[in-house]
Amino acid sequence: MKAAMAATKTLPIVMVAIDYDPFARGYVTSLAHPSGNVTGIFFQQIELSAKRLEIAKELVPGLQSAAVFWDIGSADQFQSLKNAGQNLGIKLFAVEMGDPPYNYEAAWEQVPAEFRRMLILPTSGIFFRDRQLIAEFTVERRIPAMFVFRQWVDAGGLVSYGASITGLFARAAEYVDKLAKGAAPSDLPIEQPTKFEFILNLKTAKKIGLTIPEATLLRADEEIE
Repeated sequence: MKAAMAATKTLPIVMVAIDYDPFARGYVTSLAHPSGNVTGIFFQQIELSAKRLEIAKELVPGLQSAAVFWDIGSADQFQSLKNAGQNLGIKLFAVEMGDPPYNYEAAWEQVPAEFRRMLILPTSGIFFRDRQLIAEFTVERRIPAMFVFRQWVDAGGLVSYGASITGLFARAAEYVDKLAKGAAPSDLPIEQPTKFEFILNLKTAKKIGLTIPEATLLRADEEIE
């Protein structure tokens, strides 16, 4: 995004801000009235971090600590998770992933035993690419894991809470179409998704030996059996 903005001040830019906060980085200053040449979709990941930790506490009763894997692409989300953890009384042990390909087994070996009751994984380009590998890793290690998008749950991960990524990009495509037909970026308010999916994989819960509380089951938008 930064490179695109540096390359042009006139051509319209449609952003899909999934793993960063465009306001915090100074890319935009208003949702309703975008200035400059940038508009698009802003998925408020940062605000959802607390909700994901709340769900984690429901899934693992008595949860007081958890592990987090993060990388440069998810640094904003990681900071939000730290703040949410402090507010919710959940201590987090963070492992920063370095140069790809990421070694998830080695990362998990760094996690002290008291933080191994739950893994919280933000999203980034590499984490999303590795979703099948990550899902398989968590199941093999019997790790309850919280993800951002349902694609991880479809791949075998335990639970996700977030917007539909396909819906986000479909909406961005509509923006591109409107701009191609002559609209100006300032005519198109920056949108934030208002519908979020809480997806549970009950097959995975059984495999890792986790009993899902009834109240949590009732709140899920979809259960994979």
